[in-house]
Amino acid sequence: MNKISSIIYGANAIITVVVERVRSPETSHHANGAFPKIVPEKVIMKNQWLNKFYLLISILCLALFLQAGCKTPAGYRSIADKTATDVIHKKQKEALGCTEEFSIDRPGDILRRRLLAEQNLPYSSSASLGTDKLQPVKYWPEKAYPAPGTSKDANILVESAKAVKLSLINALQVGAYNNAEYQSQKEAVFQAALGLDLKRQAFRNIFSTQAKSMFNADTTGDSTVKNIDTSGTAGVTRSLKNGIDLSGALAVDLAKLLTQGGSSTLGLSADATVSIPLLRGAGKHIASEPLTQAERNVVYQIWHFERFKRTFAVNIAREYFTVLRQMDSVANAQDNYRSAIASARWSRRRADAGRIREIEVDQAMQRQLSARNSWISAQAQLKDRLDSFKITIGLPTDAQIELDRNDLEQLRGRATKILEQIRSTPKSEKSTKPQNADSPIELVPASYEDAGPLEMDESVAIKLALEHRLDLYVAIGGVYDAQRNVVVKADALRAELTLGGSTKLADDDKDDSLNAKGGKHTALLSLDLPIERTQERNEYRNSLIELEQSTRTVQNLEDQIKLSIRNELRSLLESRESLKIQAESVVVAEKRVRSSTLFLEAGRIEIRDLLDAQDALLSAQNLLTQAVVNYRLAELELQRDIDVLKVNEQGLWQEFSPEEIDYVKHKE
Repeated sequence: MNKISSIIYGANAIITVVVERVRSPETSHHANGAFPKIVPEKVIMKNQWLNKFYLLISILCLALFLQAGCKTPAGYRSIADKTATDVIHKKQKEALGCTEEFSIDRPGDILRRRLLAEQNLPYSSSASLGTDKLQPVKYWPEKAYPAPGTSKDANILVESAKAVKLSLINALQVGAYNNAEYQSQKEAVFQAALGLDLKRQAFRNIFSTQAKSMFNADTTGDSTVKNIDTSGTAGVTRSLKNGIDLSGALAVDLAKLLTQGGSSTLGLSADATVSIPLLRGAGKHIASEPLTQAERNVVYQIWHFERFKRTFAVNIAREYFTVLRQMDSVANAQDNYRSAIASARWSRRRADAGRIREIEVDQAMQRQLSARNSWISAQAQLKDRLDSFKITIGLPTDAQIELDRNDLEQLRGRATKILEQIRSTPKSEKSTKPQNADSPIELVPASYEDAGPLEMDESVAIKLALEHRLDLYVAIGGVYDAQRNVVVKADALRAELTLGGSTKLADDDKDDSLNAKGGKHTALLSLDLPIERTQERNEYRNSLIELEQSTRTVQNLEDQIKLSIRNELRSLLESRESLKIQAESVVVAEKRVRSSTLFLEAGRIEIRDLLDAQDALLSAQNLLTQAVVNYRLAELELQRDIDVLKVNEQGLWQEFSPEEIDYVKHKE
């Protein structure tokens, strides 16, 4: 503010010198300090008028400098942020029925940056850490931008040389604050809101001001004639939503003072114009179409973002459980490798004692080598999938993280119950009377017995999807947009008839006031006949084609939605049946390994039989885990495809409760 005060003081001083310099000689002080000469009253009044304008200009300079001092780049950014946020909150209420926190400012302590620092990970430049860590370039407008901020994932503990443990909930939060595409989707919403504000600006009062001061020196004559022309203009324009354009301006020739002649003039003029379209371009539906489309674009972008959040959350869950499943595969491969080593050692001892053939030892050694290869391969696949998962949630691939196996154990709870039920079932209940070889074979299809809560009726699920899918909302809105575009393009084919008028008033020489008698008034009626409309004709035809395309887009999307719902319901059924089948396979494989071990020790079978039984157990265990994960992912994907999986601003989801379904309504 001290700098601003100095500038204002200097401006006032300059204005004082200029005004004193250009005053009439009759009113200026003598250099020797003598009293001024007595001058006519008219001259005194004119100088009083100049003094008033001098005061007015001083006030204007003060206001302009204060305006410039308050509207710094940071101030403009703050206004833009507030404007866009207000638009987004209003459109969220319109598009989603609720509002939530929204900001595109990326916090400075996101997990990605803390991992780079705490785990001493290599990076290429300060850009790897974030915008706030960049070295400011010359003339950088904001020293405090961007502000550090606090991330919602700041509660995740990061310790040097220790792996960060992430649960599924943590992973969802980390993805929302660290994933680059997630941030880009938020910025797209923000930019759409700014675009809407710009379209609204076209229908607001737009004020403009300009001031000019020009010094002229004419040396063509015997003596040099110098003068200063100072003028200022202030105007306002307004476009109405029905197509009418209004504008007005006030111009002041503040001082055109001849320093040698001692004369002065003060000019004041005002003008106003109006333009009214009568045919082409007339009407609210035509003139305000860009604003209407901008309003709808913000809603579309919010729907796109919500749809992205739900898809993104399910993708995180899929990759998260894929990593956990691979971790389980590594554990199974490790157990299998240990078992293969034990079998090889056992066979070696038996061969040395002459109780088995040497070829059986070779078979055991081959299985040991195969088991080792599978174990090493499983470990490599785990690292690959873990690195891919890090990329998905926006973390460096060389960061040390580990996932919480408890999330998989919770999923396996259902499989564990099935296993316990199978193991505890008495043999009398399991056995059935042997069927005659010629008896007809009855195949039992998959049933909905013990079906999960989301395995709903297909027609109900499809109707729910058609009611909730946000991308379908966008596609249907696109049809309406295309219809409006046809109307606009058809309007462009019409003749253009515009009624215009303007008036200009100038000051009166007698009292320096605006006088309508001395003004100029004009009226204009212009007509542009639709003789040449080749471009407009082609645009109109293309608009009809685009309407057909947008209609087909809705139809194709509907078919894709129905297909995805049907596939997900089938996947749920298949995964649940597979879970029960694989659970039975595990029990059978466990029994087979136990019996094979006993028979081998009794010499009733060869080592190959035991090795095959162990391989079958490993495969059954892996397939059981896969079935558990597949069923859970099918539940999430069905909720995603119906668009009933809600995800908040922190990336956390709220799952759909099937109890909320009005089955009678959706089956009608």
